[in-house]
Amino acid sequence: MSGKLFDNGLFESSRMILPEHREAWLEQEAKAMEKGKPILDEQELQLIHGKLNDSFHQHIRVRITEFDPIEDNVYEGIVTVVNTFRKEIKLVFPDGDWKYIYLADIMSVN
Repeated sequence: MSGKLFDNGLFESSRMILPEHREAWLEQEAKAMEKGKPILDEQELQLIHGKLNDSFHQHIRVRITEFDPIEDNVYEGIVTVVNTFRKEIKLVFPDGDWKYIYLADIMSVN
């Protein structure tokens, strides 16, 4: 006899997923891969701001690790602008490109 009629075979063979369920499942998987942002203590923040200040005034190249929920981004360059109102810096890369980075997203500076 056919296997579809025994041991829940009919329902097992006709299983399908709705598009709404697929989207919800993919969103849940993406959220599970995200990581939380660590909280830096006051001493670490002072060290980060000091190194950014040195890079700005003395044109020293620094390596900045920026927080990202999936994978941290690492940039290397010189700080050319410090915007205290928007709480961000402008990092210029050796090839001439630049990027604005929020101070709250900076994890470490070397």
